[in-house]
Amino acid sequence: MARRSSNLRFQPSGGSRAAQVPVGKKQKLAIERLAGDGRGIAFEGGRTWFVSGALAGEQVEARVLGARSQTVEARAERIIVASSERREAACIHAERCGGCNLQHMPHADQLALKQRTLTEQLSRLGGVQPDEWAAPLVGPEFGYRRRARVAVRWDAKARQLQVGFRAEASQDIVAIDDCPVLVQPLQPIFRALPALLRSLEKPQAVGHVELFSGTAEAVLLRHTAQLLEADLSRLRAFCGEHRAQLWLQGEGQPQPDDPAAELGFELTRWQLRLAYRPGDFVQVNGPVNEAMVAQALDWLTVQPGERVLDLFCGLGNFALPLARQAAEVVAVEGVEAMVARAAANARSNGLDNAHFFRADLSNPLANETWARGGFAAVLLDPPRDGALEAVRGMSALGAQRLVYVSCNPTTLARDAAELAQQGYRLRRAGILDMFAQTAHVEAMALFEKI
Repeated sequence: MARRSSNLRFQPSGGSRAAQVPVGKKQKLAIERLAGDGRGIAFEGGRTWFVSGALAGEQVEARVLGARSQTVEARAERIIVASSERREAACIHAERCGGCNLQHMPHADQLALKQRTLTEQLSRLGGVQPDEWAAPLVGPEFGYRRRARVAVRWDAKARQLQVGFRAEASQDIVAIDDCPVLVQPLQPIFRALPALLRSLEKPQAVGHVELFSGTAEAVLLRHTAQLLEADLSRLRAFCGEHRAQLWLQGEGQPQPDDPAAELGFELTRWQLRLAYRPGDFVQVNGPVNEAMVAQALDWLTVQPGERVLDLFCGLGNFALPLARQAAEVVAVEGVEAMVARAAANARSNGLDNAHFFRADLSNPLANETWARGGFAAVLLDPPRDGALEAVRGMSALGAQRLVYVSCNPTTLARDAAELAQQGYRLRRAGILDMFAQTAHVEAMALFEKI
């Protein structure tokens, strides 16, 4: 059968398609309110605009970063009418760097934004509100970040190595000579790092660099090709000058240049030292992490004879302090290497009542051998995906009290709704300001069996 020819162009049922907004276009906008991620919201040309770097009530000129059918992402490049709440950013790179998106907002307003986000998610998605709101758990506004990943890219055309942080909504690298959110011991290393990397005879071999500060400072260099001996000597001399450990990562796991090197962090309230290796998950904010652990233990009110479950235990950040109070702590993690390091941390701190197991925590837990006998209290610290399967089995575990530490209010709200169906009441909740100067929301919630 012959195909009919036609000059008709089919259009969406809603009418003609709106013209695409080109990337780079500048647009004057009136910002009406803030989104949960701290971006300003404006309405223009039948579209909703999300504008980073803008505050409610401002008039700005914004540059388009990307656009879909009805939404546009943009960044404020010129403030025409400023909000009385606006403050000058502490970092001169804040307008381009994709790391800290709220430096133009007073810290108290940042906390209020995060509180609103948590409140709205729990109410709208979870259908719950706590009996009591806890005060925000805060630390330093600046100088708190003890871990940072530095982007590195070889520009073959310019024959130059680009070093810095990623720009917002872009793969571009912003060259940064100072980062006020880094802890002080990393500042001199960070400032001297670009010159070191550009001095290498084969800079094309560098993938990225990570900086760590804990019981020691460390520099991890990820390389995509074999390092020249001369370049390795330069790296060793640099780390020696800055009294930092050198770690290298090729195709396998990170390895210390000095096999005797030990890296860790301390939980001083409990006289604990936890060893870790670059690549392991550790909270980037040391002061808030320690305050978070203390608050979690206070909310759980663990008694000396009780058995406690710690899910998504990582290196033992919660499990080891819990072991100071409980009769027994069962700690579970999905990554075998982390389980081994957590168990080693327990041994090195003289704790024999903390037991570590590997399990896929996206599956039901009731049939696991370590779950037999039940638990008086449970602590969860899941990744952004949340812990839906784990909370579905809470009643079967017999837990009367549950503390949920969340890095994603959306999945916390979803899981809170599941806990409510099992007869758990949300007694207390509050935000944790783990990432000051950003809109990232961390939270803690206490549930009790009715």
